[in-house]
Amino acid sequence: MKITYIDYNGTQRDVEVEAGTNLRDAALNNAIPGIDGDCGGECACATCHVRVDPAWLPRLPTMGDQEKMMLEMMDDRDERSRLGCQIHLSPELDGLVVHTPMGQH
Repeated sequence: MKITYIDYNGTQRDVEVEAGTNLRDAALNNAIPGIDGDCGGECACATCHVRVDPAWLPRLPTMGDQEKMMLEMMDDRDERSRLGCQIHLSPELDGLVVHTPMGQH
C-alpha cells in the first residue's frame, strides 16, 4: 500500500509499506525526515507527530486517551494532528497523505 509523506517545505515522498505497520515505523523504515519516534512507538514521546490530510481524517481510527494526552502537551498541534505510532495501516488507508514537521523537538 502507498503512503505519501509531505515535509514542511513541500517535498513529497511516496513509500510502499505492508499493511499492519504504523505510520511511525513506515516513516523510519523509509528514512522520512521529521519523524523521530524516540519512545519506540509506545505513545510516550510525541516525536512521531504528523498532520493528516483533511480528506483522510474521517477514515482514521479513533484517537485514544494516551494519544490525546501526548498531543495536548504540544504547542504546535492542530485538529489534524495525530501520532504516527497510533495509526496502524490497513488497506482502507491505502493512499493516505500526511504532513511532517521540520522537526520534533
